[in-house]
Amino acid sequence: MSDENNKEQSVGHFLELIKRSRRGKFKIYIGMSAGVGKSYRMLLETHALLRNGIDVKIGYIETHKRKETEALLTGLPVIPRRKLFYKGKELEEMDLKAIINLHPEVVVVDELAHTNIEGSPNEKRWQDVLDILNAGINVISAINIQHIESLNEEVEKITGTAINERIPDSVLQMADEVVNIDMTADELIDRLKEGKIYDGKKIPTALNNFFQTERILQLRELALREVANQVERKIDNEIPKTIKLRPELFLACISTNEASAKIIIRKTARLASYYRSKWYLLYVQTSNESSDKINLASQRHLINNMKLATQLGGEVLKVKSDNIAKTIWETAEKYDITTICLGKPHFKFYQLVMKTAVFTQLLNKMSQTHIDLVILS
Repeated sequence: MSDENNKEQSVGHFLELIKRSRRGKFKIYIGMSAGVGKSYRMLLETHALLRNGIDVKIGYIETHKRKETEALLTGLPVIPRRKLFYKGKELEEMDLKAIINLHPEVVVVDELAHTNIEGSPNEKRWQDVLDILNAGINVISAINIQHIESLNEEVEKITGTAINERIPDSVLQMADEVVNIDMTADELIDRLKEGKIYDGKKIPTALNNFFQTERILQLRELALREVANQVERKIDNEIPKTIKLRPELFLACISTNEASAKIIIRKTARLASYYRSKWYLLYVQTSNESSDKINLASQRHLINNMKLATQLGGEVLKVKSDNIAKTIWETAEKYDITTICLGKPHFKFYQLVMKTAVFTQLLNKMSQTHIDLVILS
């Protein structure tokens, strides 16, 4: 029975790989708020694609009657919206069926978090986009930072407003490209005052509520952070480990020597703090330092040093080995360490390392890599 399950899982995985290879590419523009120019930028890109002979169509765009944005629509192929009657009113929605039937190379779909009218094939527009991607059509879309599910509570605290239309983070993670449309808080407020975002009647209310500098700055930080996270994810997934830039990661190596250990821990923690990076504390326990051979005072100092490292944000690693140099190297490789931090040569720990023949190999290996060795005073 387990063999059958394994076969099914294997087939399911292969089918998923096939679907992924057929799926369209997905690009998302993110902005910190309305009015930063996401729709405008998508239309500029549409014109550029057309000039390069790409079959691109507008599936749905929301201009909000902004003159600059509406002007860019001229000459672009637009797929007509479908009309629906809902609660006695005639409303318009994106025509999902028409997009899939026409099957352009690229389609522009604005307002990814939009909730569709009752009776639509999908409840949310992001679900429409998944259908389009699965049909092998490339999609360019846009969203404001406040519509991302995991940021919902944080955004509500910043804006004081409940956000009802949201997309799951998994949709964002599916994107092949995520681009931030950025501007300063002052630039955004100037655009608002010039009537480029809302009409004149709405401007005073907007200035007193959402469009306040401190709120915009916080939303801008969220948007920049989110796009940085997506870029980091893309690097991890797509760039070979041998060529990509690695984050700084520090490995502090200590012995039972209390005085030198504290110095190494504090200085490594300070280095890691400067680089805003992760760091580890490594204690290699030799057979001479087993619990039945080490005195109680040394044990207590060691425990206190490990607690100090934890308090300063380090992750403690304890490895039993009589080959200290080899263990340091293997640990550095395992955790992608960029900098190894040791105490000064006259410390007992350094002498132990020097006595091992592997130390020469350690230096040779380090000379072939980009790992730094720092001797701390």
